[in-house]
Amino acid sequence: MNITTIIPGEVSTGRLHGFLVSAVAPRPIAFASTIDKEGNVNLSPFSFFNVFGANPPILIFSPARRVRDNTSKHTLENIQEVPEVVINIVNYPMVEQMSLSSTEYDKGVNEFVKAGFTEVASEKVGPPRVGEAPVAMECVVEQVIETGEEGGAGNLVIARIVAMHIRNEYLNEQGTLDTHKLDLVARMGESWYCRASGDALFEIPKPLQTLGIGVDQLPERIRNSNILTGNNLGRLGNVEQLPDEAAIKAYVNTDPEMQALLKERPDDQQALHLYAQTLLALDKVEEALMVLLWEA
Repeated sequence: MNITTIIPGEVSTGRLHGFLVSAVAPRPIAFASTIDKEGNVNLSPFSFFNVFGANPPILIFSPARRVRDNTSKHTLENIQEVPEVVINIVNYPMVEQMSLSSTEYDKGVNEFVKAGFTEVASEKVGPPRVGEAPVAMECVVEQVIETGEEGGAGNLVIARIVAMHIRNEYLNEQGTLDTHKLDLVARMGESWYCRASGDALFEIPKPLQTLGIGVDQLPERIRNSNILTGNNLGRLGNVEQLPDEAAIKAYVNTDPEMQALLKERPDDQQALHLYAQTLLALDKVEEALMVLLWEA
């Protein structure tokens, strides 16, 4: 196995940064609006960002120090003057405008205006929110943790949500956010982004909802299959119990595809594994297990 090993301190910060942001991806985008003590508005995106709790509801993002000249971002300077921020969530219909706002305009320039966004007055904090954002979270800044003093060092802005605004068009009939409607985007390395929609979205049943038997409890011939992938085995291992012999026989006797396989290639285990893989792709996990567990 050929491996490239990177040791921090033995490569430039810029090169290390490039590897990090390409490897740790996709990253959600905190589109942060802030104000300085004079009330000047700043709007800027940051992809060192995530949610870190619901009680209290905490978001953390990091306006890192610039690698090239070790200067700090206007967002950080504003937060140090007025410890409030609105985190706006970015989706595909606004991604080009969001990118434009990342231009390093002079201090005091309002990126809402430059990028063509609508300023909406917040209810609990001073900075405005982005009217086009599907979700906007008003926050008070509880703490800023500096991780270093050199270019590339992070500044962890710990922000507590005090109000959350959701555009109703992105809710489903159950009143929860609809992932397909949201059409969110995330940051990759270099100039790349990714879009969370269409074929990029897929579901995996949460193991927390069941007690899966685990891959180790699958028969050896299944675990060692040269057809089934790690994802296939993970899905199979998430079942709560293996089907019994009666269920297996009943399925085999009523499934036309299985009957055809057994007639044409009765001893072809690879064919059975390929058929099981097809069933898994259709989310027919129990049926796939019965195919794999069949023994003539």
